[in-house]
Amino acid sequence: MTSPRWKRIVFKPSGEALAGPSGSGLDGATLAHTALEILDVRENLGVDVAVVIGGGNFWRGRTGAMTGMDATQSDHIGMLGTVMNALALQDALERAGQPTRVQSAIEMPRIAEPYIRRRAMRHLEKGRVVIFAAGTGNPFFTTDTAAALRAAEIDADALLKGTHSGVDGVYSADPRVDPAATKYDEVSYMDVMTKDLKVMDATAIAFCRDNNLPIVVFDMSAHGALRAILEGRRVGTIITEPKG
Repeated sequence: MTSPRWKRIVFKPSGEALAGPSGSGLDGATLAHTALEILDVRENLGVDVAVVIGGGNFWRGRTGAMTGMDATQSDHIGMLGTVMNALALQDALERAGQPTRVQSAIEMPRIAEPYIRRRAMRHLEKGRVVIFAAGTGNPFFTTDTAAALRAAEIDADALLKGTHSGVDGVYSADPRVDPAATKYDEVSYMDVMTKDLKVMDATAIAFCRDNNLPIVVFDMSAHGALRAILEGRRVGTIITEPKG
């Protein structure tokens, strides 16, 4: 077994990434691919994997026709979207043979465990993948912040953020609209915030900086990308404190 770069990670796929080409709802092939990528690093590298999923494939919040909706109400709807994604990924993982638990920050005991830190860590120690649903359980906090918080709580070594639509890291601008955008192989937390690089929300970036938690941003649709990162290969962009 190859010695992995990090022993315990939080994987943060966006909700839209699970939708496949349609951009909304769920795509069976994408779910199966994601499950196999997780299974590979769990079985072949022995890495503890926890997952925090966004809900943007079901709910984009207070935009468009929903402009003017109460912010707290809208965020609670988004949390329910993350629960649907968590259950779908759980099904894909277990059909691939990977024992899994879903823990929700909003209690719904018929379908998920409540989030309990010690229980989550025990599941990881037993080789289970733990999927954290419903964000932090609080409005006004994104699932990026939830991923950073859970990573710190479970003593994860890194946060791996999976993107979609062919964006394979952090760029100086959106490469889908600006052909002159340049990709960073490595960038500091401070540069992400001061240059407004639109990677994660500022609360999540600042939290990772304060807790010395490296972030890797990568294209999760690329075959073997998750394993390549954990084997120490240069994939995507790493956000960390500059050396020296």
